Amino acid sequence: MRKTSEKIRILCECAVMVAAAQVLGYLKLFRLPQGGSITLNMLPVFILCARRGFGPGMLTAFAFSLLQLLLDGITGISWASILGDYLLAYSVLGIAGLFRGRKGGLFIGIAAGSTARFLVSWVTGAVVWGQYMPDVFFGMPMTNPWIYSALYNGSYIFAGAAACAVAGAVVAKPLGIAKT
Repeated sequence: MRKTSEKIRILCECAVMVAAAQVLGYLKLFRLPQGGSITLNMLPVFILCARRGFGPGMLTAFAFSLLQLLLDGITGISWASILGDYLLAYSVLGIAGLFRGRKGGLFIGIAAGSTARFLVSWVTGAVVWGQYMPDVFFGMPMTNPWIYSALYNGSYIFAGAAACAVAGAVVAKPLGIAKT
């Protein structure tokens, strides 16, 4: 009976973190013109990963990816963009759970999960969205969709990761996930 109640507790925590991530996604610090924004929406997923590990982290990240797809207005132009921009890009955040219990695990998880999300978005951006690449981006001429995708996706994903790291530093100790 105790094991069942612990599983229910973890499942409820996952649901709360998915809801928190979705709400934080609506509070945009900065929005890019062709999609993507700087938010703290990844933070609840990373906190869950640091508290509960890989399995619950992947479940939470996948559930969050479904909400992103369904509630944020699909901007995909093909099955590949829907899969890459939503389902895969947000599901890979769960790899942060691999660093549970390690010194600095929350911050290593933020770096790993954000990098994984960037890699998925980078490939999707170059392969699917590269045809819509502007002539000039960040004041530089754009001729290569891989470079454009790296600049575009990296600009908001890593800025969001940095914001999550700062906010994570504030909440880690009170949540009991700070390892010294």
